[in-house]
Amino acid sequence: MMKDNYTGQPNGRDVKTSPCSRAFQAFRSAFEDGDTTDFLALATEEFHFSIPLPYDDWKDKQVGKQRFKELVSFEREVLRVKLTPLIVLYDLHFEVVVFQAEGTLNKQPYRNELTVVFEFEGDQIKSFKEFVGMPLKSYEN
Repeated sequence: MMKDNYTGQPNGRDVKTSPCSRAFQAFRSAFEDGDTTDFLALATEEFHFSIPLPYDDWKDKQVGKQRFKELVSFEREVLRVKLTPLIVLYDLHFEVVVFQAEGTLNKQPYRNELTVVFEFEGDQIKSFKEFVGMPLKSYEN
């Protein structure tokens, strides 16, 4: 398991300050605390994402920073989680993070393993795609 304080320098890049490290930290802050500022500062103007939510409005590719804010707001209405990275793999163009989400979903205990794949354009996040370990049938009770 990679720890948050890991400061090795694979490929000459400091993990703590690499775009990859900052991407997941900002992603985690958005979903844990509702603060999207750092994540959106890293996103390109053409930023897009895909997520596995069981609603028509969310099934297709989502485009834009505003849509990301809407996602965080939507999920935080019913989901309170702490995200813990378990596996982190990356190169200059992609980062793959397998992480554990643990907390409450609709006020019920929730635990899942998910994967997010970030795509980079230079030092910015071009896109991400999320994969869920256990599919969610619905956010409704």
